[in-house]
Amino acid sequence: MKIAQGDNIEQKPASYHRGGSAKEKFGGASAKYSQVFDGDPESPIDNYSVVIARTPGRYSPRHRHNFEQFRFQLEGVANYGRTGVLKPGMLGYFPEGVHYGPQTQEEGEELAVLVLQCGGASGSGYPGRDATLKAQKELLKLGTFENGVFHRKEGLPGKTNLDSFQAVWEHISGRPLVYPQPRYDAPILIHPDHFVEVSVEDAPGVFEKCLGAFTECQSEAGMMRIAAGTEYKPAGKRDIFVALSGRGRIEDEPLRRFTSLFLDFDESATIRAEEDVHMLRLRLPDLRHLVATTGASREAAE
Repeated sequence: MKIAQGDNIEQKPASYHRGGSAKEKFGGASAKYSQVFDGDPESPIDNYSVVIARTPGRYSPRHRHNFEQFRFQLEGVANYGRTGVLKPGMLGYFPEGVHYGPQTQEEGEELAVLVLQCGGASGSGYPGRDATLKAQKELLKLGTFENGVFHRKEGLPGKTNLDSFQAVWEHISGRPLVYPQPRYDAPILIHPDHFVEVSVEDAPGVFEKCLGAFTECQSEAGMMRIAAGTEYKPAGKRDIFVALSGRGRIEDEPLRRFTSLFLDFDESATIRAEEDVHMLRLRLPDLRHLVATTGASREAAE
């Protein structure tokens, strides 16, 4: 079990391999993210990252990843070009191997988004933000990042121009990136306000809007409401709960906006709502069958 206060976490410099320049700037300050939770970098298949990212200006070309992600828009409108837009309160599911974008954001137009990134059903894994930032810094000795493309210095071994993410991934892994076959044709942009909440079985006073389950490994998303005066004890299945409004307690910790809870398999925690609590619930895919093969499935997927 992990509990984090998302409004009181140290901010870190955001990655810059997608931006139009080496560092995205807004009022003289670089783009930042707050690391809410992260997984085990020694288990790349099973690794994950939950952050609240704030970007003051961004350009990202149409691209794809070999991992999957959920993006919940908190502030501003994220324009993903032909993919569509995410307005505050909307959730996007971006499957592995699926192109999206381009994303354009004017300088000074600040956005805030909660992002979960993790390895998906293909077993391709997720390297993690620290490893990604380290690789970006190392690659700057070999070339430059511009508008989502890594340009290698003349005379150095390797492809001269390469998608930024691909360049970073290959630098970390030491082998060519082969994207998994997409399970979906396009990202899925979700309007939670258009869903109807239903009672959670055996949990009086607890309601959920089930927003979707994806791939054979059952990545899930939902919006929960815990009524004032209710005590709720969810059982963990690698669930991440993020409070969007309301007050209460999670175990001995205060619950307020952006208080976050992670429950692994067979873990539980008690949530007590002093007033109506609204939470986003994201479930990580069940990759135990891949982890058990100690990376063999990951190699096969590539």
